[in-house]
Amino acid sequence: MHWLPLALTCALALALADAATKRWLRGYTAAELVMVRFGLTALLLAPLLTVGPMPTPTPQFWLWMGAALPLEVLAEVLYVLAIRDSPLSLTLPYLAFTPVLTALAGDLLLGERLGLTGFAGVLLVVVGAYVLNLEHARLDRPATWLAPLAAIVRLRGARLMLAVAVIYGLTSVLGKGAMHSLAAPAPTFGALYFALVGTATFAVFALWQPRALVVLARPRPAHLLVAALMAAMILTHFLALALTETAYMIAVKRVSILFGIVVGAVFFAEGRLARNLFAGALMVGGVALIGAQAA
Repeated sequence: MHWLPLALTCALALALADAATKRWLRGYTAAELVMVRFGLTALLLAPLLTVGPMPTPTPQFWLWMGAALPLEVLAEVLYVLAIRDSPLSLTLPYLAFTPVLTALAGDLLLGERLGLTGFAGVLLVVVGAYVLNLEHARLDRPATWLAPLAAIVRLRGARLMLAVAVIYGLTSVLGKGAMHSLAAPAPTFGALYFALVGTATFAVFALWQPRALVVLARPRPAHLLVAALMAAMILTHFLALALTETAYMIAVKRVSILFGIVVGAVFFAEGRLARNLFAGALMVGGVALIGAQAA
């Protein structure tokens, strides 16, 4: 099985989960959204923990997971606030910074090295995301090429998503380190990883906002749809991650930005589709370079 179709499926599942969250869970608090996207998803993935033998966790596994869990919970809170309160087209592009950060963290923590073609692909994905944010240039007087970066100062959703990108740059590498130290099949590890993230989420919100737990006691079709899409995203994420370098996989996963832009235009009437599709074409070109390098 090749990793590229898995990573693209992961990207599509994430984009659809974001759109469904924005469409049908708009009035939910951040805590309730996290419970649906993390807590309910963990419950859906739990049966996979019974498939096949589970290796005994090593001390190294718990070190990796101990570093990843609080960051995962924090990132999900910031993520749902960004997509709930701001247009997808003005928040999701900042996730494209994740592959560059992942490349640096993967080099430092896992000894992963990117080829020149693959690194060029990662940069092209980031450039495509930058072009997506040229919308902000017309807000500046005079307009400058720094306008998309200056938008971080003005837009709360952009700041939140940039913080998420930084966190995910670390957790992607921490998750792969944990997977290697456990030596479990990718579906089993994905279920275990999310079960632990879900448990951490339950523990945090049981103490912080216990009323958010009620959302799991009255599941709606929209809850199950979002959780099912998140479960598909998690499974394909770890299946692809097991087959290639972390930065390559995360760069392709960030095509979810392009999918999210299209969904935002179709379902939420978010504009600038032609320019956004051009930027998306740059990102797809970057994915092609990554695929050529990793082939």
